[in-house]
Amino acid sequence: MVDANTAAAGIFDVDGVLLASPHERAWREALPGFADPARFTTALYQAKVAGKPRLAGARAALEALAAPDAAGAAVAYAARKQERLATLIEAGCFTAFPDALRLVMAAAARGWPMAAASSSRNANQMMGLIRVDGGRSLLDLFSANVCGRDLPRGKPDPEIFLLAARDLRISPQRCVVFEDAPVGIEAARAGRMMSIGVARLGGAAPLRAAGADLVVTSLDDVAVGDMTDGWPLRRTT
Repeated sequence: MVDANTAAAGIFDVDGVLLASPHERAWREALPGFADPARFTTALYQAKVAGKPRLAGARAALEALAAPDAAGAAVAYAARKQERLATLIEAGCFTAFPDALRLVMAAAARGWPMAAASSSRNANQMMGLIRVDGGRSLLDLFSANVCGRDLPRGKPDPEIFLLAARDLRISPQRCVVFEDAPVGIEAARAGRMMSIGVARLGGAAPLRAAGADLVVTSLDDVAVGDMTDGWPLRRTT
């Protein structure tokens, strides 16, 4: 269970937690010639692709779709997906979730340490384009940022979250990870961190099965209290 006396910092995944990004759309629209795009469902994306580095996600998707020579085609599929993603980002096809902005801004106002930790190399660009208050961007609200790092292992390995904790100078056991993908929850557990699963797309059961301490459908369900001695977490309903 999440312990209100030990939670001292937050580590946030970006896609699906902070931003409604075009990643899933880009993966699907890059599929023609590799596999049937109609079979690339949201459930498949969440279970096999979300939270993974690009090449690993490409291979996982192609294998799940039984595409011919999935390993060999993954590089080309990943490259095409990135081209499509860049086009969608340039067109402004992404938004910040209002509940995420409310939570992050409230936490920042109280001086609570936060880190952004996404395997996506595009997370910083998108967060930098989301304006909040006083001319700041969403990216400016985080005191640590390990998005897009070239790491040897992706989630469920906890390396990216452990780097975030190190940069925050907070022990992993006192960090709460916010994730929408089961593989991210598994990474938090592997790093001995607390975790909150964000089930925006109805995937609460896989997040609970992965070991999330709390699963919510909106970050408005996470209460921001007095953060002086920790962060009380509770369901508001």
